[in-house]
Order: sequence, then structure tokens, then C-alpha cells
Amino acid sequence: MLRVGGLDEGPASLDHEGTWLLGHTEHITFGDLWEGDGDLYADAVLHVPCRYLQAENGGARCRAHGFEGPTPRGRPQPPQPRQFGGDEFRVVEDMRITTRELRFPRGQLPVLSGDNPCATAPCQTADHTRGGACCRDLQIEIMCTRRQRRLEALVRARKSPYLCKVARPGDFSLEAEIISACGYLGPNQTSCTLHGRKRTDGRPAKPDLCSDWPPKGEGLHPGCVFAGRRHRGPG
Repeated sequence: MLRVGGLDEGPASLDHEGTWLLGHTEHITFGDLWEGDGDLYADAVLHVPCRYLQAENGGARCRAHGFEGPTPRGRPQPPQPRQFGGDEFRVVEDMRITTRELRFPRGQLPVLSGDNPCATAPCQTADHTRGGACCRDLQIEIMCTRRQRRLEALVRARKSPYLCKVARPGDFSLEAEIISACGYLGPNQTSCTLHGRKRTDGRPAKPDLCSDWPPKGEGLHPGCVFAGRRHRGPG
């Protein structure tokens, strides 16, 4: 169970937060969005193997306890398309997952990949995948109380860096960083297909947090073209 945000932030903000979070589908299967205890949550399955699993030649061994056997089958990861061609996309609207037509304003042409400053950036995530690092690396809040020791142990045993930096900020949740590419990336895997598009009510289709860099340039990935420069966002 992942926390999207507080209901006091309002539907407009949560639509941006939800679209951003549920867009990172590479290693996460998302279920339904639902409300409870003043927050918006998303059910999810994280597809990251155990750091102690050693698999080779069809067999597997646990490096922590020494158990051996056939390589276990991972949980199936169903397709979760976020773009369907043309102007049709799957986004969060009114705090629900829905399919909408998201168009460019009349008279505005799509942004060319050559105008994207990130298109040729040598940025990379911790697994050394280059390009679009901001669109592959995200922080999540996993609902997990101190009494859910098995769940916490499973989270902390995931393979780094695909899921790492696990911390407990309080009694009810864990914070972690996971590498999972965004489903709104274009064919070149760096441009955003939501960029410049609008929702039917005039709001930007692109999540607003994608245009806000960390304060004072903190948290930028190695090779980021904006490192050492004052810049609000990718434009």
C-alpha cells in the first residue's frame, strides 16, 4: 500500500501526485486508488527481487540461509499502458484512474525532442542506466506499521539499487527509493509525451512536480544538465 498524499491537499493536487506516481510502471504494478483516514492510497506490487537470491542455471540459492531449489517464478506483471497513441492517455482525474484525451492548446505545436535539454544529458540512475534519470527514480511511502515486521523485513531485503534507502520516519510507514521508469516517456526514452498538453479543464496534463527541481539543486542525478545552474524545471 503506497500513500499518494493527504486529502487536505485537494483533488487538483492529488490528480498531479497520482498521475506522477502511477506513471512509474516499469517495476510497479498498481491497483486501485482509495481513500482512508484522510489520505489517498494506491495498492501496488513492487517487482524487485530479493538481494539474497542467487539464481543461475535454472537453480536458486538463498545467500542468507543457504536454502536451494528451482528458481522461483516471479509474480506476473500485467501491461499497464499510460499512452495509447494520438491524444489518448491514462491519468488520474478526480482521484480516480481514467482514460482521457489530452490535447495541445489550439495553435501550439508539440515540443520537439531537440528542444528538450534532457535529451542528450549524460545523467544516470544508480543502476547506471543513462538518460531520463528523473523519470526513472522516485521516492515512495509504503504503509507499514512497526508491528508488520515481516513486511518491513521483505522491503528491506530488496535488491539495491532498484529499491534502496529504506528508512522509517514514523510508526506507520517506510520511505524508500525505487527505480521504475515512467510510462509517459516518449520513444527516445527522455521526452515526456504529456509535455505541453492540457486537461479538459485547462490544467497542465504533465504533473506539476515534474517541473519543480529540488531546492538549491539538491538531489540532482550525476550528469544532470542543470547541476550547478539555477533552473525551475525542464520547461
